[in-house]
Amino acid sequence: MGRVARPEEKVCSVTPAAGAPGSTSAGRARLADVAALAGVSVGTASKALSGSGRMRPETRQRVLDAVATLGFRPNQHAQSLHAGRSWTVGLVTTDGIGRFSTPVLLGAEDALGAGKISVLLCDTRGDAIREQHHLRNLLDRRVDGIIVTGRRTDARPPLTSVAGLEAIPVVYALSPSTDTADTSVVSDDPGGTRLAVEHLLASGRTRIAHVTGPEHHAAARDRAHHAVEHLDESGLGLSTGRVHFGEWSEAWGRRAADAVLRTAPDTDAFFCGNDQIARGVADALRERGVNVPADIAVVGYDNWDTMALASRPPLTTVDMNLAEIGRIAALRLLEAIEDEASPGVHTVPCRLVVRESS
Repeated sequence: MGRVARPEEKVCSVTPAAGAPGSTSAGRARLADVAALAGVSVGTASKALSGSGRMRPETRQRVLDAVATLGFRPNQHAQSLHAGRSWTVGLVTTDGIGRFSTPVLLGAEDALGAGKISVLLCDTRGDAIREQHHLRNLLDRRVDGIIVTGRRTDARPPLTSVAGLEAIPVVYALSPSTDTADTSVVSDDPGGTRLAVEHLLASGRTRIAHVTGPEHHAAARDRAHHAVEHLDESGLGLSTGRVHFGEWSEAWGRRAADAVLRTAPDTDAFFCGNDQIARGVADALRERGVNVPADIAVVGYDNWDTMALASRPPLTTVDMNLAEIGRIAALRLLEAIEDEASPGVHTVPCRLVVRESS
């Protein structure tokens, strides 16, 4: 896996001590030393290391064996100049907490690390000026591309504020670009909502309430819209006749559960917009003496382990596959770096994780 570094870090080189693996009479092993030990020319050794050129497998293996024996480390700067690449990618996030961006980052790093590409992580904290500062730093470092992610699924304006950005590819992960000519990788919210509703219907629930976050958040609006749509297709409606918009919090889940049961005491399931709300609902039901799931089932969204597993009982929830979003975004970026961009919105399927709450 490629190493994640922050732009502020300084990179130091270490020369092996005399007699240590990789040391030569002059200190650090050179490409010429590798070539001599492998019995090939310097040019052949260089091609074997870069993966370019045609040669017999045994010749390439001799070079790799010599590299291991000498502890040779290629001169990354020279390689970058030769290839016109820095072998680094910037990841710009607005999610300072890391709840959503960390899984996306890990997925991206898995894909990029396979190609020995390093990731420079920049946290903008949602500040436009800080974002421009980080972007200028990434351009100064001549990154090969940039992945942009955030803590919400709302579409965001494309990166256009810094001169020079048009020269490198950019891919948006989780938070899509408003420009359809850009490449964006997002979670399949309609599919995730369908999984949750169909699971509840399959378990015999017919009086389903929907409690979610702020209406001005795309995730809350979209999940609510698709929940109502799927229930309509089944000839059902929401148990209270409306969506309960509020906050992304356990406190809101507790208040909303009480409000729902006052309005529709025959409610037999709650589909919640995130796991925090669902845990709050489960707490309120337990305090009322309601058995979950025998009397009322509860389903959340996000599969945030910290929240879903700590709930009593553990929550059934929709997993957004954030790591896969990061991995696909990284693959799309690598394609764009090779001039094979695939603009538009690429959707990653969700999965339902069934636990004791339903």
